[in-house]
Amino acid sequence: MLWLDLEGAVNVRDVGGIPTDDGEKIARGRLLRSDNLQNLSPTDVNFLVEHVRLSTVVDLRSPAEVTSEGPAPLTRIDRVLHVNHSLLPEHGFAATAEALLVRRKREEERYPGDPSCAHYLGYVEHRPDSIVAALRAVNRSAGAALVHCAAGKDRTGVVVAFALTVAGARREDIIRDYAATGERLDRILDRLRRSPTYAGSIDSVPEDHHRPRAETMEAFLEQVDKRHGGVLNVLGSNGFTDDEFDALHRKLRR
Repeated sequence: MLWLDLEGAVNVRDVGGIPTDDGEKIARGRLLRSDNLQNLSPTDVNFLVEHVRLSTVVDLRSPAEVTSEGPAPLTRIDRVLHVNHSLLPEHGFAATAEALLVRRKREEERYPGDPSCAHYLGYVEHRPDSIVAALRAVNRSAGAALVHCAAGKDRTGVVVAFALTVAGARREDIIRDYAATGERLDRILDRLRRSPTYAGSIDSVPEDHHRPRAETMEAFLEQVDKRHGGVLNVLGSNGFTDDEFDALHRKLRR
């Protein structure tokens, strides 16, 4: 894992270097994944813009989260494009413990064996438009694109898994990349507990429930295959064209 150790974010990494099915690797400096960028320092911003050549930020949080957290430091950089494509239903984000428990109960009925997997399947069922839009933003990015949500684990994990699948990454390594967030989980949760937006939801379940498990991403991708005909079919059925598939593949591999 190519971790980027920043002062104001703790789950930032470049997915470059991940092996592909044909024996190559994902290119570095094309796609980054991260937790919330709200607390980036001036040094962090300079590093991302000048060294990493970041040109696009794809924010997967809901509009309510974005409003609650307020402008992040990178939003003041004109040369960095920001797009917001929420993976949550349009009614918005409810951070209360009661609302989260109701939502989780409904999701568990979708895939009883793994609540997180059920949650991810909800993204595919309810917001494929946002997944497609996020990948289009990565495609259009002149420099590096960074995809993030609050923790950089769930919503980010799904979109990055889709991008890596299009690029031909080996499934076992897509799963490994997802699970790597567990190495930073304590720091991620500490950050979220300090935010009024997320503090109420973090401790509504045992801490270990937040830990990303390789089995969850494995089950999710298998269920996408069984229920939806695979990642490529989900994207194609929602308007992602052959030219866009080719462009994203080239971007992440060249």
